[in-house]
Amino acid sequence: MLDTSPVISVKPIVLSAPQRGVDLQVRITAPFAGDQLPLVLFAHGFGKSFNDYAPLVDYWTAHGFIVVQPTFLDSRTLAIAPDDPRTPDIWRWRVDDLVRVLDNLDTIVAAVPGLAGRADPDRIVAAGHSWGATTASSLLGARVIGADGLPGEDMTDPRVRAGVLMALAGDGQQNLTPFAAEHFAFMSPEFSRMNAPALVVAGDADQSALTTRGPDWWTDGYHRSPGEKALLTLFGAEHSLGGIPGYAVTETTDEDPARVALLARVTTAFLGHVLGIEDAAWKREVAELSSAGHPKGVLVTE
Repeated sequence: MLDTSPVISVKPIVLSAPQRGVDLQVRITAPFAGDQLPLVLFAHGFGKSFNDYAPLVDYWTAHGFIVVQPTFLDSRTLAIAPDDPRTPDIWRWRVDDLVRVLDNLDTIVAAVPGLAGRADPDRIVAAGHSWGATTASSLLGARVIGADGLPGEDMTDPRVRAGVLMALAGDGQQNLTPFAAEHFAFMSPEFSRMNAPALVVAGDADQSALTTRGPDWWTDGYHRSPGEKALLTLFGAEHSLGGIPGYAVTETTDEDPARVALLARVTTAFLGHVLGIEDAAWKREVAELSSAGHPKGVLVTE
């Protein structure tokens, strides 16, 4: 995945958020050159921060995308206690943080010398991994099923055109383990209104302690949502999908640089396709991965 295209990164960019209890810190990474650059709004997984997911951020920015990464309240860098009054609604604070970033994109972009005027605010996608994928999916139309069994508020944001949802939690109704049901009851997404185009990525060895189902749980976002969707299933991949949270991080149980390289390449091709930048790379990936003959994964499109 070595690429010598120069990029520039600025952190922290601090956005005032009085009701949040601590201001929102954001990182932006962008290509050194180029105009009309599309933006990826990236949501990290539980406990992570804007310092993580370098294997993807490096690849996307080297291929012409601006990546904006907020640090959510659950980040270990903030060390918020489990009994903090914000904890029960921390999933909602995450979504609010993404909206706050969208509302302040001009400020964030202006923090990078020479980037003002080079970003394309009409080409924004939301991406995320694990809990971050669930967070990003809310902007695409996914809703959380409440204690009453009914889907909650629709938080679709029309500024977001598409999504890349990696290790996206599936249907939690009757499918969560007792521990997950007690501590993460909000992990009950409903996808019937997730109309925006999205690439869902799942590992066929991702057996989670949060669900009573098998690895197929991570594919619900593809199977249960309308609109243009694609599903990339990575063979042998566990929750880190080969190591996307970072280079040689200790939590990666399935380290495979080739798998990460494939994921970076396919997601970049999908973004180019769905944003109308170019279709050739996406067509090549679909052709190469549409059969079970590929050793690393299979790609299904609607």
